[in-house]
Amino acid sequence: MSSTPPSPRPVAEAEAEVGTEATPRPVRVRRLPLAGVLRPGKPSDIWFKPATSVVVATAVPNLTLLALGRLDLVMYTMAGSFCALYAHNFPYAARARVLAGVVAGMTASIAVALLTASLTSSAAVLVAVGALLAAAQKTLCDATRVGPPGHLIFTFISSATLFAPQTLGQVPGHLALTLAGGAVAWLVGMAPALVRPHGPERRATARALHATAAYAEAAHADATGPGAERARAAAAGAVHAAWQSLLATGTRTVQARRALARLVVRAEEALAVPEAADPDALRTWAAGLRGTGAVPRPRGVHPGEEEELLGVDAELAGPKVPLWRRLAPGSPLLPVALRTALGCALAGYASLALGIGRPYWALVTAASLYQANVTLTWNRGVQRVVGNLIGVLAFAAIAPFAHLGHAELIVCCLALAFGAEALITRNYWLGSVCVTPMALLVTEFARFQQPGELILDRVVDTLVGAVLGVAAAVLVTNRRAADHIEKAIEATDRAREQAEAGLAGRGAVEPARRRLTAALVDLRAAADAAAGEWWQRALPEQRVLAAERAGHRTLAATVRRLHGHGGENGQGTRARAGAADAWEGARA
Repeated sequence: MSSTPPSPRPVAEAEAEVGTEATPRPVRVRRLPLAGVLRPGKPSDIWFKPATSVVVATAVPNLTLLALGRLDLVMYTMAGSFCALYAHNFPYAARARVLAGVVAGMTASIAVALLTASLTSSAAVLVAVGALLAAAQKTLCDATRVGPPGHLIFTFISSATLFAPQTLGQVPGHLALTLAGGAVAWLVGMAPALVRPHGPERRATARALHATAAYAEAAHADATGPGAERARAAAAGAVHAAWQSLLATGTRTVQARRALARLVVRAEEALAVPEAADPDALRTWAAGLRGTGAVPRPRGVHPGEEEELLGVDAELAGPKVPLWRRLAPGSPLLPVALRTALGCALAGYASLALGIGRPYWALVTAASLYQANVTLTWNRGVQRVVGNLIGVLAFAAIAPFAHLGHAELIVCCLALAFGAEALITRNYWLGSVCVTPMALLVTEFARFQQPGELILDRVVDTLVGAVLGVAAAVLVTNRRAADHIEKAIEATDRAREQAEAGLAGRGAVEPARRRLTAALVDLRAAADAAAGEWWQRALPEQRVLAAERAGHRTLAATVRRLHGHGGENGQGTRARAGAADAWEGARA
């Protein structure tokens, strides 16, 4: 059997298989759905981590302030405490940096809000600053890919701070409280490292194994059906996330990282050649990653495995993409930033025009809506309205108990914070049912207020913010979404060519294959984002399909190149190679 794999077919040949690009369709308006928007999904596998973290990080300063009789300062410590919601998917070496960056970003946001509030009392100026802050927070969170809850916590806290009475002399003390709360959040976020130092990367590896097992089963059942296509996209994303997690572990965890990398290699094989995969074995390995026991070790070592693991080590020392490139002119993030600024400003000014005393609620509602495209923004708007309306009813039921005293108020806020994180990963509106009464109760740490007035203001601001927020998303058309697809296709083609060059002996196969996997994930994300835009020109759907198929063929070829010969025995080798050829035919 020859050790040289057959060369993957070029994109031009793949395009011929799927058909030439159809005649461009005219620009059309896409319908905004209602079906399924409120349907609960599966909870995150780590929902309890941010839920318990925010409770602990909030309880420590809140109880301290209660003992000191200064609950009026809760807003400032809570700004830092809420940083505990972030970075739970990051390995601890990266989490330390990300959490520090989140605390620094929160402190900077609070500093801008405090300084503005101390220098002016003009509501119009405060709304303008709040809208610009929200746009900057949205853009930076998306560009740095900090993950959920994204910009929303920054906007919620900084917007509320903008409308809190302030003097210049109070600013340093209030910023110190934010930093103190952030320090507690950092310690809480890092504390699990003492018990399970490799937990995040073990979970990422387990997700990749589960996802590729599901894809292998779907491919066995119907290799060309839509279910298999969705499973393949999910598996590719999970494998890419697992590699990203391992590459973020740092250089001091070589032994632990390599043990997990061997399993990700097997997941990657299953992604490339699903017909040769054993779903039961993949799930067994995933189950073995629970707890703190030894990492499961697959039987037999493939000839190219050590070479690939060395490639991971080399990739760790490679150059990183600078942040400014993600924000350069032409970035798809910029139209979303404009939408955010416009929508928040419109919502805030409309709230002022209606005479409502808390325009930042409308501003935050608008800021919370903006997703990758208009369709997702619309979905979030429906979820936000439904969740808030039910949430104000929950507040009406909770308020009598919370008003019994400050200790009861703190208990209610902690319970609602836990409930929000427990429910929000199932569907945003479920989390909003808890977030809404918590936001209303936070305003009462300084003094108890009439529930009826708070409920009315919240309902009106929610409706105003949702309507004008979605309107801004429709008005600011993201034509760059289609341009981003073109760039993603070009990036996929370049990554595929680099992988093919590695197959021909003109470069390293291992990093090139991971770059190709990442490019395919980005291409699918770009295509999905553009498909959900409200007003969009015809998309190059056939070219996307051709690039994806050619890319996955190259991935299969790299698997055969590294692991497809000289394995356990000749029969197993021939079975894998034959399955790979069959997979190529099925994809075509």
